[in-house]
Amino acid sequence: MNKIHFKTNINCSNCVQKITPILDEIEGVDVWSVDTSNAQKILTVETNTVTAEEIITKVYDAGFDIARL
Repeated sequence: MNKIHFKTNINCSNCVQKITPILDEIEGVDVWSVDTSNAQKILTVETNTVTAEEIITKVYDAGFDIARL
């Protein structure tokens, strides 16, 4: 299982609620989480098949800033 880490601006429970259905619909994403207590709001995605670029596109299209760490 690969863990991919991203810096985001997903900073509160409402933001997490907004991004949840988007990340949940990506086939191949097994587990994901956002550390909203971290200053960089780290999104961690566990997958064996999804690329970082695919995740960046989905999160960006949902209205959030995202960059791979």
